[in-house]
Amino acid sequence: MSKQRAQRIGEEIKKEISQIIRMELKDPALGKMTSVTDAEVSRDLGYARIYVSIYAPDAEQAAMLKVLEKASGFIRSELGKRIRLRHIPELEFRLDKSIEYGAHIDDVLKKLELSKEGKEGEERE
Repeated sequence: MSKQRAQRIGEEIKKEISQIIRMELKDPALGKMTSVTDAEVSRDLGYARIYVSIYAPDAEQAAMLKVLEKASGFIRSELGKRIRLRHIPELEFRLDKSIEYGAHIDDVLKKLELSKEGKEGEERE
């Protein structure tokens, strides 16, 4: 199977799982605080890693990730109804911390800029 086909299927899986989490799962907190950021599908379509970003404290993130893992069978069956594939991949949910990391980097850059402006003001006096 080509890498491009696996990527196209991954994008479709990402879109559908996002809708399933938002609309079909019973836990209302998941739909509001969770977004699917990426889906990596193996070339043989046997496995799919689903990266999710959860907007909550770390303890709640771990709990919500466990809820997703427990619901993976349901999500997989719903996915089978929506996507026409011979074999629906096994789903593995992973926490995506890239948004948090980006926000951290942004904060560090702002602090550096403020300290740089402070030093320039001292030099002028």
